[in-house]
Parts: sequence; C-alpha cells; structure tokens
Amino acid sequence: MSTMRAILCLLACSWISVFPVRTALAATFTTNELLDGFQKTVFGLEYRAWSWRPYLVKKYTVPVRFYVHNLARQDRRPVVHKFIRDIGRKIQGLQTDFAPSSDGANFEVYVVDRTQYADVVRRDIYKNPRADVPGRCLVRVVSGRKGIKRSAAVIVSDEGEFLFRRCLVEEILQGLGPMNDDAKLTHSVFNDTSRHSRFTVFDQILMNMLYDPRIKPGMSARQIETILPLVARDARRLAR
Repeated sequence: MSTMRAILCLLACSWISVFPVRTALAATFTTNELLDGFQKTVFGLEYRAWSWRPYLVKKYTVPVRFYVHNLARQDRRPVVHKFIRDIGRKIQGLQTDFAPSSDGANFEVYVVDRTQYADVVRRDIYKNPRADVPGRCLVRVVSGRKGIKRSAAVIVSDEGEFLFRRCLVEEILQGLGPMNDDAKLTHSVFNDTSRHSRFTVFDQILMNMLYDPRIKPGMSARQIETILPLVARDARRLAR
C-alpha cells in the first residue's frame, strides 16, 4: 500500500461578528507562545479521522503552482491572486506561482457560491457523488514523507465578505501544511472562534517557521525540539 494518504481538513466556520482587530507586532509574542502555536497547528489535524500521520510535519518541498477556478457569480480571482502573491512575499522558503491551467497546478482553489458548494466538493475534491459534505469551506491535502503532493481548497463567495476572506486565508494556509486549529490561539486564523480574517503577524511567523529549511517533511515534534527555538527567533525577524 502506498504511504501517500489524503488529508482532509474542514473548516466549520460559524457566523462571527466582525470587530476591529489590533495589529500585533512580531516582538509582542514570546518564544514560548510561538513554540506553542507551532505545536498546536503543525502537529495534529482538525479532523483526525482522515489523517496521514497527523503528528509529523507536512509542507511543500517544491514550488507551489496555484490555479484558481472562479465558479461564483462574482469574480473573486483578483482577491485570491493578490493573497497568493502576498504569501509568496511573506513566507521565505516558499515558492509560489500561477499555473496556466489546472493540469499544471499542484494547489487548486475553487471559489463557489453556496448552492455550488456540495456539487463541487463531491465532484472535484472527493470524486464521490455520494460523499457527505460538511463545513462552510474546506481544504484537502495529499501528503507523505517527502512532502505535500497536492492541495485543493473550496471557498464560498456569497455569504459575506468576512466568511469569504476568513476561509480564503485559513484554507490556503492550511493547504500549505499547518492543518490543525486550536481555540487558545487568540492571535491566529487557525482558531475557528477568532475574529481574524487576514494573514496575521503571528501566523506569518508560524508559516516562516514551517518553511524554514531546517524543518523537514516527516519530522516529529521530538526531532525538531532542539532547533525550533532558533527557527522561531529567525522567523520573527521575517514577519511584516
């Protein structure tokens, strides 16, 4: 049997009121907060029933080539492309680009209206016409010891700007490797009860920690224990 398994992470977004969020600076987070955030997001899965070894590092080791399918009435491609370019600038060690077609992509993003959601998930994500379709939006990741092979996210466009942007940020970031959520991460979008709908400074640091070359796919928490404080120190300097 192949060691490759499909990892499915679902974001069951709830309706959350939008409040102004104070911008946090990288220096405001302690090393222990960053180490704890890394452990909570990278080691584990929000939905473990579909896990491929949830307590090992998952990340891309090849350039991530995105293709955006805009199936919604409103054309969201400019916003999605802008965010993808933004993460390419803010995550050192991650190479991002846009594929000219879905055939050349290893990360596909489907932007849909709610009425299209279930059909797209069953047809294009699960490839099973009878599959259950939970969640408000989702990402599916196929990974193994050599890294993530491909990802596919489904983002709902027509249920308000907050939900769209929240799902856009969390699902694409989770599709790059940090697959778990935790309600204690108050500065992070990897927390379904938080009010964040942007790429926070805290999450920028976590993503730069994950894509540090010293962190390898398939590593366990024990294997990175001694180097992680140094990785956190260096990643803090990269946050903008």
